[in-house]
Amino acid sequence: MVERPALAGDRDADVAIVGAGYTGLWTAYYLAKADPSLRIVVLEAETVGFGASGRNGGWCSALFPVSSHRLASLPGSSRESAIAMHLAMQGSVNEVGRVGALEGIDCDYHKGGTIVLARSKAQLARARAEVAAAGEWGPGDLRFLEPDEVASQVRATKVLGATFTPHCAAIHPGKLVRGLAAVVEGLGVTIHEHTPVLSISGGRAVTEYGVVRAEVVVRATEGFTPSLAGEARTVAPVYSLMVATEPLSAATWERIGLADRPTFSDHRHLVIYGQRTADGRLAFGGRGAPYHFGSRVKPSFDEEPRVFAALQATLRDLFDGLEDVAFTHTWGGALGVPRDWCASVGIDHGTGLAWAGGYVGDGVSTTNLAGRTLTDLILRRDTPLIHLPWVDHRSPRWEPEPLRWLGINAGLRAMTVADTEERLTRRDSRIARLMSPLLGG
Repeated sequence: MVERPALAGDRDADVAIVGAGYTGLWTAYYLAKADPSLRIVVLEAETVGFGASGRNGGWCSALFPVSSHRLASLPGSSRESAIAMHLAMQGSVNEVGRVGALEGIDCDYHKGGTIVLARSKAQLARARAEVAAAGEWGPGDLRFLEPDEVASQVRATKVLGATFTPHCAAIHPGKLVRGLAAVVEGLGVTIHEHTPVLSISGGRAVTEYGVVRAEVVVRATEGFTPSLAGEARTVAPVYSLMVATEPLSAATWERIGLADRPTFSDHRHLVIYGQRTADGRLAFGGRGAPYHFGSRVKPSFDEEPRVFAALQATLRDLFDGLEDVAFTHTWGGALGVPRDWCASVGIDHGTGLAWAGGYVGDGVSTTNLAGRTLTDLILRRDTPLIHLPWVDHRSPRWEPEPLRWLGINAGLRAMTVADTEERLTRRDSRIARLMSPLLGG
């Protein structure tokens, strides 16, 4: 593991980037490629990829946290710009793979698509509705699969159907973020680790060890944003947790499928996500951990035995024959959720403050689009990217505590109850419909 020195006193730069995760590193990469003369400094409170960039489920997907319909309703947006955003997200999946191959970043990238199972009548109805809506808002590349078609890709239990999109690649998140950091350093970018930023303002990023003065300061802090002065209500850090099995035997994989490494999920309300890793494990994650009062983020919050046990039980329910398989890894981390669930990217040219984030867990490819968009905004290039509907979008601030704590945890609990209700009654949950506006639906 490479150790990078902390900032040692005041310094000047052209661009200061706060956060050495995907957003900050992609921004540094495209800026350095566009203008090698730029002095770019990245400031990281811990180590490269310490946050969600190093802990996620490895879905490099075209998913965006709000629908095309919602995007089209944003001020200044339109149906055409929402569809353009959808296509830009698809392109970002390919761009991550292109740069990885070009720069020699071995991150286990494999584009096998995403299959989302329908395992109840309520889930089946949602799957069919999702395919119908996708046909109205895009190129119609989301397909419905009948059970026999599903079995050709993955052999799960209780399957009534599924949706499939080709626009997702499975990756190893840690390999991607560490490889990208090495590439940007090779381009002349300076990364200072163990350098917490206390506040940012026009032309300044203030740390414990000095001030970085720069014409542009980029906030790329995602779930850690509330730690910055004045940003306590910008996003809410919500935890997602993961488990991984030991490498599975060839016989087990023959029984499960996933030969082309599609990422997988199902159409329940409380998000779950999984992949077959390049070294033959099942890596599986989901929501369900509580939001912590005051938007606190602590290492101890990564450990929720109740949620880890639930994830293991869910995975064993999805696939037969895992009863004797050992789970060898558990981990978790915080993702950033804006009040309206809409990720955004932008810059105030008057102050030089730029930002990107609020990915709600859909950040692996969205951060790449953010880095390219920020590059165009910072360099004042008029490109199609700067006219996408998420550019300069301002989400409302979260409610003050204790309303924030009550609302978010009530929403998370409601999704769990809704899934239980559907499993018992086999009907669409009324609770989920009532809670949908609170949870970005």
